[in-house]
Amino acid sequence: MTALAIVFSSILYLLGFICIPFRIIAAPACSFLGLLILSFSHNDAGYPLLPVGSSLIFGWLCVTVLVTVVTLIQPAPVRDARKGMGYIFIGALTGLAIGLLGFTITNSIGALYAIMVICTAAGTFLGYLIFTNTPDGRRVRAGSGNFFSYLLAKGFPTAITVMQAGVVLVLLIAMHTLIN
Repeated sequence: MTALAIVFSSILYLLGFICIPFRIIAAPACSFLGLLILSFSHNDAGYPLLPVGSSLIFGWLCVTVLVTVVTLIQPAPVRDARKGMGYIFIGALTGLAIGLLGFTITNSIGALYAIMVICTAAGTFLGYLIFTNTPDGRRVRAGSGNFFSYLLAKGFPTAITVMQAGVVLVLLIAMHTLIN
């Protein structure tokens, strides 16, 4: 049953990443469901696979609902646009990778979690800024009136989707460093 939970959760994370450029409204929900499945999964000895508490799950549920509502209230043309998603997604993944390097600085789970969240958010924002400096991104540059709307419709859900995958990675790396 443990292997099935890991496989199903991984499929949901992958589906969330695939939804980012095509159906961004579903991406954070898929990622949250992957986290939720892992939080309920136990190994053969009855211990949880990951130390995911109910407060962490409830917090990410609130963030997922918030990002969904914020995305839905953006204008339909902004919500449906796909331009710049590669820049934003690569920026988020790069930020996540840099954030996971926080294990070289500290072993505090709280600090590692915060470093991952901050770096992912910064990477998403920097990816968006790079996009705004391309010919396709001129319409959503700072000062254009569409900057924050596009950032909320595209950057916010992308960052949350990647951060929820980052939560699992932070916990896995923390568990590995505690065992060794």
